[in-house]
Amino acid sequence: MLLDYKPPMTPLDIIYSDKDIVVLHKPSGLLSVPGRQDHMKDSLSQRVQNEFKTATVVHRLDMDTSGVMIMALNIEAHRYISKQFEKRATEKSYVAHLYGVMEQDEGEIDLPLILDWPNRPRHIVDHENGKPSLTRWKVLDRAKDYTRIGFYPVTGRTHQLRVHAQAINHPILGDTLYAHDTARGMADRLMLHAEKLTLTHPYTKEIMHFTSDPEF
Repeated sequence: MLLDYKPPMTPLDIIYSDKDIVVLHKPSGLLSVPGRQDHMKDSLSQRVQNEFKTATVVHRLDMDTSGVMIMALNIEAHRYISKQFEKRATEKSYVAHLYGVMEQDEGEIDLPLILDWPNRPRHIVDHENGKPSLTRWKVLDRAKDYTRIGFYPVTGRTHQLRVHAQAINHPILGDTLYAHDTARGMADRLMLHAEKLTLTHPYTKEIMHFTSDPEF
């Protein structure tokens, strides 16, 4: 899939910055961090480091996911923010378009996940060996053949929202890894956007809320 990696050549979209952090809107199609191969070096972290030399990554978004990402600008900020993610002291919300019309207005998906080694980078539900993974969701709007929902992940496993959506038979539209052909063909990108991120500032200790308007 990444053999045809052609990231969008858009300028940095900075939501907020100070001496400790920089918060950005990551576009869909751009890697969060450089890939292993030469043609995959272009990434949000690399672009940020061209302007903020000391910037380091504390969390990631999938290449095809758009939305809010934060980077630390010094060691102390990196440690402080990383601990918040590790202790689940941050709050994150996403917007997604899921295949089909969901009947319930809200709910949660509690299914353990693990890397599917023979088919990596795919992840799968594994009740024996998987790590606990919890996602809460709420319907925002219903269309004829898809549902716009808010995702509120409690845990932060790799591909968690994408696998959980697939597991309840409502895959995310445009998902090239987990959606069936019909759902994959209903959008020209992964319809998943990190809309909000709330955390404590590493220096001022102020609760800060960062938002990024969905691209869809």
